[in-house]
Amino acid sequence: MSVTSITVRAIGAPVDRIDGPEKVKGTATYAFEQPVDRPAYLYPLQATIAAGRITGVDTSAAAAEPGVLAVLTHENAPKLASTDDAELAILQSGEVAFRGQFVGGVVAETPEIARQAASLVRLDYEERAHDVELRSDRDDLYAPERVNGGFETDTARGDVEAALALAAITLDATYTTPMEHNNPMEPHATIAIWTDEGLTLYCATQGVHVLRAFLAPVFGLDPQRVRVISPHVGGGFGSKVYPHADVILAVMAAQLVASRPVKLALTRQQMFSQVGYRTPTIQRIRLGADTGGRLTAVAHDVVEQTAKIKEFAEQTAVGTRTMYAAPNRRTTHRLAALDVPPPTIMRAPGEAPGMFALESAMDEMAIACGLDPIEFRIRNEPDVDPESGLPYSSRYLVACLREGARRFGWEQRDPTPGAWRDRGWLVGTGVAASTYPMFRFPGNAATIRVGPDGRYAVLIGAADIGTGTWTALTQIAADALEVTVEDVELQIGDTALPMASPAGGSSGITCWGSAIVEAARTLRARLESDHGGTVPAEGLEVTGEMPDSPYTEQFSMHAFGAQFAEVRVHADTGEVRVPRLLGVFDAGRIINPKTARSQLHGGMTMGLSMALHEDSVLDPRFGHVANHDFAEYHIATNADVGSIEVHWLDEEDPYFNPMGSKGIGEIGIVGTAAAIANAVHHATGIRVRDLPITLDKLLQ
Repeated sequence: MSVTSITVRAIGAPVDRIDGPEKVKGTATYAFEQPVDRPAYLYPLQATIAAGRITGVDTSAAAAEPGVLAVLTHENAPKLASTDDAELAILQSGEVAFRGQFVGGVVAETPEIARQAASLVRLDYEERAHDVELRSDRDDLYAPERVNGGFETDTARGDVEAALALAAITLDATYTTPMEHNNPMEPHATIAIWTDEGLTLYCATQGVHVLRAFLAPVFGLDPQRVRVISPHVGGGFGSKVYPHADVILAVMAAQLVASRPVKLALTRQQMFSQVGYRTPTIQRIRLGADTGGRLTAVAHDVVEQTAKIKEFAEQTAVGTRTMYAAPNRRTTHRLAALDVPPPTIMRAPGEAPGMFALESAMDEMAIACGLDPIEFRIRNEPDVDPESGLPYSSRYLVACLREGARRFGWEQRDPTPGAWRDRGWLVGTGVAASTYPMFRFPGNAATIRVGPDGRYAVLIGAADIGTGTWTALTQIAADALEVTVEDVELQIGDTALPMASPAGGSSGITCWGSAIVEAARTLRARLESDHGGTVPAEGLEVTGEMPDSPYTEQFSMHAFGAQFAEVRVHADTGEVRVPRLLGVFDAGRIINPKTARSQLHGGMTMGLSMALHEDSVLDPRFGHVANHDFAEYHIATNADVGSIEVHWLDEEDPYFNPMGSKGIGEIGIVGTAAAIANAVHHATGIRVRDLPITLDKLLQ
């Protein structure tokens, strides 16, 4: 038995973005642009040491500047009702936990005055020796209770060491990924308004209800006295799922200026210390196989960093648990707590860095076994989830690999490294598999109103971070109501609307769409049973909640994909170019092919950026990221991106949600970096195990 499918009308159509005209005309209002009366402007003060405490504060010069309304430090900051979340508990003492930590702010009539006055505040420090270097040989590594997503920290099946000792072919290699920063186009921004009635926030957030749930107890407010509004968000990549200290600072400032709105937009440089990042990783992968190329052992041991002030444990090895059949298997995670800002979610946390290591190792192992990399993966395809023993709700990875090989022209490939040259360039091709789990988060609800004119209002506190939520949810509602897209008006991005989980974990369409489908079914049933199928003169309103799925405990649920890359490496300079990427994905039913292609294309572009460019360089002398701007933190631009082909299988998953979809926000980035690294090896014979792949690593 499967979840009942809904009638297909709008789902699957390449509908233009409903919010597109607003964005093209510049009338879509983002957080900092919301119209408010008499705004004041906030500029933060940041710690200039990596560890220690403030011993002296002089705000006199700043306070004397014309136009300055308030100078905020730990000496006059409002006391917070809860300091359980240490990242949010700012200005409660003079302690400094990392360089760049907010230690105050200046509120003024203009942003220019606030910034100038902030430069006049004098702070004295007592500095402590800091520790910011991640190494795998540290003696203070520890195992967290759980890793992000609620997954087990360590897992083990069989006897890995014995299996490796007996294996005919083995691999033991270490791969590293650097610190990377999310860097959405829209910086983190907040307008905070504190009045006797409560707190109103216009905020760049991936989840208005999550932000309210975190914020209300910090300030001792009933959640109903906090309203968060966020109809349009200019990207997030995970950095806007949870609130950070910038929101707290804005609310504190608003408390000091008597009901005036306070506006805060972080600078690009400030974002490198304030809103999280992907932790650097050190990953040791050991594989064992028999003479037939079948894996007998898989071990994936991860070392990564967290902050002393707040733990975040990325689930780097979790993807390895479901990918390939092997009777003996182990995954572990160990953390180093350092004097650094807290890491956070970044697009495909865990799978993006973890699958770079695993899929690079699978390429190395295929070569050691004398097998084509695609054949080696297919030979180790599991019948059921190797970790849980559950059958998959759907798994078409082999089909993705074969279809991708056909489209890419893989059969023409000479497996010999360095065999293909073209006018001074070494040319290579590579492949990697992708996976991402399917998540359902509780508490989602949607309200649908219909009037006698036959138009429907659909209300849910969802978020559109540029992914196409406005359009996709309208299509889902139209299908469920059996009306046209033009008959549906969607409202999202406001805590005044029904509860919605955040845009994260590729879960949004599943959670929000399921709630909308349930509300639509309830509405249609009520119309039929109570009103004979006719809308009453006063209209009708119902609310539906996302139902529990009976299948989540019966199946292992994941999206899959196959990534192919062609690279060119200049034989003299080591310069790497990627003229072609191709991805084929098993992502269930595609709600909107146009927005889906954009999502997958963007994920693959971000994977290319991860492979070749992104590297937040931490200066151990001072504890800060040295290349903290777009001039020196390199990301892929148009000139770096060649042809990117996006394809998907015409399949749906009947067990996960009533739409048959799986989620596409993150699967596109997973595996891309490994495919490129594998192609670089094919082109040059040089195995780069440390991202990014810069030319110095190829000049051998």
